[in-house]
Amino acid sequence: MKLKELASHLKLSQTTVSRALNGYPEVNEETRRRVLEAARRHGYQPNASARRLATGQAGAIGIVMPTDRNMLLDPHYIEFQAGLGETLLRDEIDIVLTPSGAGDETAAYRRIAVGERVDGVVLSSPLVHDERIELLTDLRLPFILHGRTETPIEHAWLDIDNEGAFRHATKHLLDLGHRRIGLINGEARYNFARDRELGFRAALAARGLEADPRLMASGLMSDEIGYRITERFLAERPRPTALLVSSMMMSLGAFRAIRAAGLELGRDVSMIAHDDVFPFLNPDVMVPTMSTTRSSIRAAGKRVGELLLELLRGRSAASIHELWPVELVIRGSTGPVPRD
Repeated sequence: MKLKELASHLKLSQTTVSRALNGYPEVNEETRRRVLEAARRHGYQPNASARRLATGQAGAIGIVMPTDRNMLLDPHYIEFQAGLGETLLRDEIDIVLTPSGAGDETAAYRRIAVGERVDGVVLSSPLVHDERIELLTDLRLPFILHGRTETPIEHAWLDIDNEGAFRHATKHLLDLGHRRIGLINGEARYNFARDRELGFRAALAARGLEADPRLMASGLMSDEIGYRITERFLAERPRPTALLVSSMMMSLGAFRAIRAAGLELGRDVSMIAHDDVFPFLNPDVMVPTMSTTRSSIRAAGKRVGELLLELLRGRSAASIHELWPVELVIRGSTGPVPRD
């Protein structure tokens, strides 16, 4: 079925049908729903080239995928993309992945802007000072940032309260009597890791304590790195009685190191990990159950998609700033500081 036939069937103009299919705000919701239902029922697929000519839109958003990191094995990346895809699927918008070599993201974004194959892009994993913000602003390529970065340039972003999450988690451990608390963080160059360290330090400072640099480490958020850092922490004298860990993947390694040292999680060493709510890694079924700071990265992906669509429909980037609170869930991996 062609656009003309679909419009005739609905007794609407081709312009109205086209605008309904492409999400124009001037089409009322009832008409838009009727058009979308008829399009699905009759198997109508708009011609991409024709749609682009008619609307000036590509019907796709872009994501740059660094080839020096195997992102397709990163559960954080996969869950975020799945949430983003859920939102874009409703409006039949595609995701275009553009590969980039090590340190070559700038060239990838310039190719995207020149090629005009996407209407906007999603940025993830922002650095503390992220040059991509200025670049995309200069290229006039609409974008939304998942996370935050230090820049005076107005842009759309969504982030979780990493500083508040780790401040509250550290306070809980302090309330249990712990004073030797280790921080196992993500890579220090990323803004989320910087914010989590700030929260950790702030909670300690509020009790008149200073962070021990021997009990602070950062790295790739993997099981192996979690194991190595925890093994090193536990060799310190006196050893830490509690750990604050930046991901569930790292916590698995930390848990192995605690057992390898002949210690019991929740009794000898307490632990709180950040949980992005992976379907295959449920803290409620671990033994003992894992205390977490919890915020769904899939939900963040869905919302980022919604906000990007609002941006593309004319909403001001300066009005798109969302900071999500993070829930602290106490389970079996935390307990009072051991008396011995």
